[in-house]
Amino acid sequence: MDDAQLQSAIERILASDAAAASKSTHFGAPEDEGILAGRAQALSRLTDEHTSFDGDQDELEARRGLRRSASLSTELEDVTEVENRQLRLERVVLAGIWNEGTAEDAENSLRELAALAETAGSEVLDGMVQRRAKPDANTYLGSGKAMELRDIVSATGADTVIIDTELAPSQRRALEDVVKVKVIDRTALILDIFAQHAKSHEGRAQVELAQLEYLLPRLRGWGESMSRQAGGRVGTAGGGIGSRGPGETKIEMDRRRIRDRMAKLRKEIKGMLPARETKRANRKRNMVPSVAIAGYTNAGKSSLLNRLTHAGVLVDNTLFATLDPTVRQAETSDGLTYTLADTVGFVKSLPTQLVEAFRSTLEEVADADLILHVVDASHPDPEGQIQAVREVFNDVDARGIPEIIVLNKADVADPFVVERLRQHEPNHVIVSARTGEGIEELLAKISDAIPRPDVQLELMIPYDRGDVVNRLHGAEAEILAIEHTEVGTRMMVKVREGLAAEVEQFSIHG
Repeated sequence: MDDAQLQSAIERILASDAAAASKSTHFGAPEDEGILAGRAQALSRLTDEHTSFDGDQDELEARRGLRRSASLSTELEDVTEVENRQLRLERVVLAGIWNEGTAEDAENSLRELAALAETAGSEVLDGMVQRRAKPDANTYLGSGKAMELRDIVSATGADTVIIDTELAPSQRRALEDVVKVKVIDRTALILDIFAQHAKSHEGRAQVELAQLEYLLPRLRGWGESMSRQAGGRVGTAGGGIGSRGPGETKIEMDRRRIRDRMAKLRKEIKGMLPARETKRANRKRNMVPSVAIAGYTNAGKSSLLNRLTHAGVLVDNTLFATLDPTVRQAETSDGLTYTLADTVGFVKSLPTQLVEAFRSTLEEVADADLILHVVDASHPDPEGQIQAVREVFNDVDARGIPEIIVLNKADVADPFVVERLRQHEPNHVIVSARTGEGIEELLAKISDAIPRPDVQLELMIPYDRGDVVNRLHGAEAEILAIEHTEVGTRMMVKVREGLAAEVEQFSIHG
């Protein structure tokens, strides 16, 4: 690092320290406007988010064209508005508890929740963070803060409250009774985003299953929902067969229907599994190494895939922009074929329902030969991102797979943060998917890390066995030298064990 870079980094640190010192530490006060003043740290601050490697991005234009508008009211003043009217945004207030870490961590968690809410199509009006040792068992925030939250909701005209954690069903009901508007938690919000962005049949089924698993213990009955259903003949003298006993309430019928639907979805997802396993088995049978791109949401995984393969995958500066996995073929500089798979992004406290429902998709990571763990190096807490992602790796049994830490967004990252990560993660590459910095080094690392043929042979293949020569040009072999002689093609190759047995008959020393 030269003197100019060093001085620039020092000035940035001093400026951020001064900004932090000037902030009020009293969270949740109506006059406090600092909590949601900045952007979520998981979002990029770059205005130019695309490169020529990202393609036309037609899907992004279609998605943005369907976004709801805050400026359009459902009360029409002019009949011509009917043609362009859109759904009114949900107006939300955010709330969370600061019980560990620093004040900055608590604020960033709320900003990340705000980014999630905006991704889901909401308008964020206000946010509050309470310093508390542990959540209140009844209303999560405690009675005093719950009343304060009710006042904020009333003052802003909000219709929804979003809590920055997963609430127990009883906590959500008690908080709704106080604030008098709909209350949802972080898990429900993430599930809603997944429901909007899932495109494939399998992805939609996985999201629906996760939503039903979340909903089942949270069903709430009012009025007739709690009444009993009587069967058979109902009369004055006992009611007849089927009407005796307590019967079944409507809420119990709803639970039964949800369980039936979940069983059907599990069967559908299980039925889709053979197709995915067949593709995977074909790659394994052909001995094609697989590389999975994984990491925190919005770390730049899709941009990196586009840079490496020109895949043209959707790139958007939002959280969970892409959910369905994309697999593309790539090749090392010396001709060895491998696959690159872009996977769903992870986030802090990723709902367990999603991990279970997307297990078949996440197996792309668990079955890979190498993981490119993409980290946003410009994020103030990249170590926290790495830890969150590795927790998911543990959940899907992927911790034993070789891993390269790809420190992305190096063009806007703090050099001190990058240096700190370099010290903690020895197997790393510093890149920028936007500018192309470090891509060649990354490709070289991938080439060195993927499993290669390890049985070396010297072969003489007759000219009438062109099929064997063609096979040796595939993914199962690595050609070291080739020479065309009078009697045939002389080849020095490294092959995998399965192919070695097949071509042993052409070995010069066999």
